[in-house]
Amino acid sequence: MKLSYEQVKHIAWLARLGLSEAEVEKFSLQLSNILENFDILKQIDTTNVPPATHSIPLQNVFREDEAAKSYPQSEVLANAPRQEESCFKVQPILE
Repeated sequence: MKLSYEQVKHIAWLARLGLSEAEVEKFSLQLSNILENFDILKQIDTTNVPPATHSIPLQNVFREDEAAKSYPQSEVLANAPRQEESCFKVQPILE
């Protein structure tokens, strides 16, 4: 499918892109090429192909969430430059 100059300008307007004349010509060719590739893909018979969300099978790579002993609060706060009421004290970022 060949996109016309006006169609590319309209697509650029919808995307709020300011394109030069040379860019419109360039993108006209590139977008037309992409659409031609989709036309080729439409010709493939996919009636016996099950729908898939991924091209390769995925598996969970996370470990099980297990409760573990944590550090005591005094040890965690030992290296804090400033602390207040058993918490880290940091400079405010919003005023």
